Amino acid sequence: MSLVSGPGRAQAAGSSLPDELQLVVEKHVQYIQSLDKRKNELEYWLTEHLRLNGVYWGLTALHLLSNPDALPRNETIDFVLSCQHDSGGFGSAPGHDAHMLYTVSAVQILVTVDALDELDKRGKTGRKGVGNYIAQLQNRDDGSFTGDEWGETDTRFLFGALNALSLLRLLSMVDVPKAIEYVQACANLDGGYGVSPGAESHSGQIYVCVGALAIARRLDLVDKDRLAGWLSERQLDSGGLNGRPEKLEDVCYSWWVASSLAMIGNLRWIDEEKLSRYILRCQDLELGGIADRPGDVVDVFHTVFGLAGLSLIGFPGLEQIDPI
Repeated sequence: MSLVSGPGRAQAAGSSLPDELQLVVEKHVQYIQSLDKRKNELEYWLTEHLRLNGVYWGLTALHLLSNPDALPRNETIDFVLSCQHDSGGFGSAPGHDAHMLYTVSAVQILVTVDALDELDKRGKTGRKGVGNYIAQLQNRDDGSFTGDEWGETDTRFLFGALNALSLLRLLSMVDVPKAIEYVQACANLDGGYGVSPGAESHSGQIYVCVGALAIARRLDLVDKDRLAGWLSERQLDSGGLNGRPEKLEDVCYSWWVASSLAMIGNLRWIDEEKLSRYILRCQDLELGGIADRPGDVVDVFHTVFGLAGLSLIGFPGLEQIDPI
């Protein structure tokens, strides 16, 4: 799966649009299927460091579009397993270093295509080896997780660890209560969460922190009204959502913001109709794909999170998605 952007663009900002915007399902399916056929483009190779993530994004988008078989299952499994290291972790592509984020995508892909048994049969390690790789990245003193052996700490890695281990049914391999203590240390007075203790609130970090609390069944720790207030203020006049104050709207926050609101039971605090129209305006109606905002080049990252946001608010014709 390529992370190459384009070739299409979303509808230009301010262009005339039909009253009833439609989701161009077949165009999006064809767009995703085309992404791995652009190997003669430089950008295909420059984005190799995101290849495994791209497979997950494309696969998830296709499932939301009710086309789960649009990518070849066996080839997908083979590629995922080719990215695994002896440590149990996965790299972004064969030959790339193992990292938490790629390992999470690998687990999510294998679960999506019902192939965890292939990990046990043909992987360099079985699922317990993957669990061991993730578990050894936890700092047992403060509960945080690093992304790899080099030590960068980020709440994204903590959520990824709990997400992957819960899918593998191996959550007991890490100290979950200590991880939740770390999440709480990242909470801010505005109700949000940051990348680390003392860091500013950001919609993406809020999603991973609230998601971690949801997996651990500790949503009782969230100041729901205060957080919902901060998140609802992320919606701009265009209907789109931004990641933090004074920033432009971006389709990807249709997922980070809306899913966080859904997990705490406050999704209705945003205008869902305006959000759906914003996402639909970011489509390329001729070639498929969704961009970050109207007039920009489409890519698979914004395509999946645009579709996920639409699914979350119940847009017709899409499979239902879990906010976690």
